Amino acid sequence: MRNGLPRMTDITIRHGEPQDLAAIVEIYNRYVTQTPVTFDVEPFEVEDRRDWFAQFAEATRHQILVAQQDNDILGYATSQPLKPKKAYETSVETSIYLKQGAEGQGLGHKLYSKLLTALEQADVHRAYGLVVVPNEASVALHIKHGFRPCSVFTQQGRKFGKFHDVQWFERPVPL
Repeated sequence: MRNGLPRMTDITIRHGEPQDLAAIVEIYNRYVTQTPVTFDVEPFEVEDRRDWFAQFAEATRHQILVAQQDNDILGYATSQPLKPKKAYETSVETSIYLKQGAEGQGLGHKLYSKLLTALEQADVHRAYGLVVVPNEASVALHIKHGFRPCSVFTQQGRKFGKFHDVQWFERPVPL
């Protein structure tokens, strides 16, 4: 770390492992309790997320990558089922979450680049990013990675006493 910020040259991007789950839950819970970025409203315990974590596997459609510096997990990116019906299986929803203080350093770009490259080998046809708007950083990240806006669902979720819109982005895989 330099000036409290991670040095991007010291970051390793790798597939998530069970021992990463506590850090992943801690990162996600900040978004749950402090932002409308996710529509979960109650924080999770590590035990609550074990089944969720079990869906991910290297070289499949559903992956989780983590960004690690030394022993610190700074963020993660996932590809998960878009919908449970069989015809949707080649479409995935992608997400990215960063530890507080790791934003704005290019880490999200590195994570998304690795995830999208990995998905090219995993029989994925479309990737979708669902962004609670306004969120300029997330919109810019998706556009930078070839996602294009495809729809806005107005007042789709209520959190912190306010209704929030969700903008969908889609990207062919490979681009």
